[in-house]
Amino acid sequence: MRFLLLPLLIFSVNTIFSQCKSYRLSSNGDTLNCVDFNDLKQGRWIITTPKLRGEPGFEAEGVFKNNRKEGLWRTFNLMGDLIAQENFKWGNKNGRCLYFTLAGLEREESWRAVNPDKAYDTLDVVDPGNPNLYERIVVKNDGNSIKHGIWKTYSPNTGALIETEEYIMGKLKAEIDAEKINSLAISKPLADTTKKQASKILPKEVLDFNKKQSKKNKPVVTGRTGN
Repeated sequence: MRFLLLPLLIFSVNTIFSQCKSYRLSSNGDTLNCVDFNDLKQGRWIITTPKLRGEPGFEAEGVFKNNRKEGLWRTFNLMGDLIAQENFKWGNKNGRCLYFTLAGLEREESWRAVNPDKAYDTLDVVDPGNPNLYERIVVKNDGNSIKHGIWKTYSPNTGALIETEEYIMGKLKAEIDAEKINSLAISKPLADTTKKQASKILPKEVLDFNKKQSKKNKPVVTGRTGN
């Protein structure tokens, strides 16, 4: 049985190598850092960035799909401590991303990826006033992810939650709520002003006539034409 599996194993390894113009092997024989014949990064990668001009170095590991980061990526300092855990789609951040110090979790972010292959993208967003309703919006693609969801900041010393913010398609929910309140406050006085202006445009004779008619419970002149 071992002799039957050996040719299959050799064939699969050769197939992987034939897809890569360049690559390297890990200590346990895994294929890493594959660049295909279209010069696109594919598969699992480990990227090491050394210290430079006082900036600490780091090592990131994850998967590339056609030169774009895809799925979970983890970043470690050069001592091997986890400092970031990010999710990607189409090469852009997507979903929950976590950032750490040696003391623990420091920051939690939430992102919405936009397809970079489209000049505009259509997204379904939950109505902030009614979670059962969705609003379909069109966004212009600038090549970056959009802040969307809950963001949290923690104390680097105690780990206690310091601040929580909620974003809806790149805008703070608190700002959206404030705009809605302001629009409601403005619309009511405008409606009252419109009624007052309508009464001012009627001639004095008509106003006097309407006053007499109202005492007799008879129709008044409104200035409208038609039905």
